[in-house]
Amino acid sequence: MTLAQRLHAVPSQFLVEHLPNATLPEDDEWIALVRAPEGLTVIRDASPYTEAERWVGFYSGADPHGVDVPGMLAALVGPLAEAGVPVFVASTFHADLVLVPEHRRKDAVEALTAAGHRVDP
Repeated sequence: MTLAQRLHAVPSQFLVEHLPNATLPEDDEWIALVRAPEGLTVIRDASPYTEAERWVGFYSGADPHGVDVPGMLAALVGPLAEAGVPVFVASTFHADLVLVPEHRRKDAVEALTAAGHRVDP
């Protein structure tokens, strides 16, 4: 089995927020939520008016895989780590959304393609 994947570059930009004292966000404009002992992490579309670090996403849903396939996420984040690109990941049952800081998008695409992955615009 090959771990090379076809990724779709998501056209949106995202915000990753930490809400330390919340159990739910105040609105329903979120994409993913993770509740942990240290608070709530929220991924949402970035408003054009928000001044915060923006993230861009690469979605592995072009070639869906189950949760029982080992190494799929590691095949993506490993090359990014080697290139020094920070990541934030939200996983679904069949795919992963790998977020990288918007200003590191080019570095991420280069690292992923050098590792044998295909990144579709």
